Amino acid sequence: MLKGKINLSLLIGPVVPVPVPQAIIDALVSVQVKNSTDEPSGFQLTFSFSSKSPLATLLLLLGQVGPFIRTIITVTVNGTPHVLIDGMIGHHQVTPNVQTGQSTLTVTGVDLSAAMGVIDFTGIPYPCMPAEARVALIIAKYAVFGMIPMVIPSVFFDVPIPTSKIPVHQGTDLAYVNQLAKDVGYVFYVEAGPVAGTNIAYWGPEIKTGIPQPALNGNMDVHSNVESMNFSFNGASKKMPIVFIQNEETRAPIPIPIPDISPFNPPLGAIPAIPVQFPMMRDTAKLNPVQAIALGLAEASRSSDAVTGTGSLNVLRYGHVLKARGLVGVRGAGDAFNGLYYVKSVTHKIQRGEYKQDFTLSRNGLLSTLAKVPV
Repeated sequence: MLKGKINLSLLIGPVVPVPVPQAIIDALVSVQVKNSTDEPSGFQLTFSFSSKSPLATLLLLLGQVGPFIRTIITVTVNGTPHVLIDGMIGHHQVTPNVQTGQSTLTVTGVDLSAAMGVIDFTGIPYPCMPAEARVALIIAKYAVFGMIPMVIPSVFFDVPIPTSKIPVHQGTDLAYVNQLAKDVGYVFYVEAGPVAGTNIAYWGPEIKTGIPQPALNGNMDVHSNVESMNFSFNGASKKMPIVFIQNEETRAPIPIPIPDISPFNPPLGAIPAIPVQFPMMRDTAKLNPVQAIALGLAEASRSSDAVTGTGSLNVLRYGHVLKARGLVGVRGAGDAFNGLYYVKSVTHKIQRGEYKQDFTLSRNGLLSTLAKVPV
């Protein structure tokens, strides 16, 4: 679809997708993919063709094959392939133009987590199985979609005794796995890749560490690689949750404030915002201290990002594909906002001859903790 250093490939099919015919690629007008830490990834494909073309009927018939029509979108930048999304088609919309005779077909969908939300498995027992084992067993059912489990054991490792309690599945697989993650302060998401046809189903703490991606440069003349970049500081959003731990002897709840710093959420800003909200997590009194603190750390991490950045870039100029759920350096935004950021969301916008990305960044304070960021 794109000439030069960027190429796009599109695979569509039931369960095991295959490359689409050239006629469908020629009719493809635009591709939009959104990867975010706050919601499942989604995509939208727009096709334009004559009202007499068989493409509309062909693509709409795919929706009658079954609920599992996969779509894999891959871009190759400078010889390196990047799987943007591996998802399920969920909606078709045809908009005919009676004046030109052209029709527009819009196909939308979400990532493979949608396959986990179809069937209600309420009532399945899990004797002697901690949450980690239950999650791994549930994800194993979707191996046919190339889903690879990455399950991180929680600090609260609880093996239920069958004589006192047998955990029972509640709702769909997606709802149950998300609830198990929430109970221990974890997150769950399905990320496409590392190669087409495979996906990582991650269940564990939200990690804001790792190797930074190439820096985003603004106001640096020929070294600038972003089209726009804006930053804001909202000190009023900072929260410090208070968990309650019950004294076993007196049964009196003991309040404990939880900071937003943990090994998985290190400070990216040298001057953090001062907490102005102190929400009380009263449900933690019935938990043991380790589990209560884990929930408090997760809540503190979600509300710690007082600095937010938004912007857009041209991938050809940037030379890389910016990815969500990773770190990236920022230069040229001023001393207060330069430094490392966590990438909250990225929206890929691809048209013929053009590939742009909108991004949202966040961190927990002003001023960089590093003298230099990786270029």
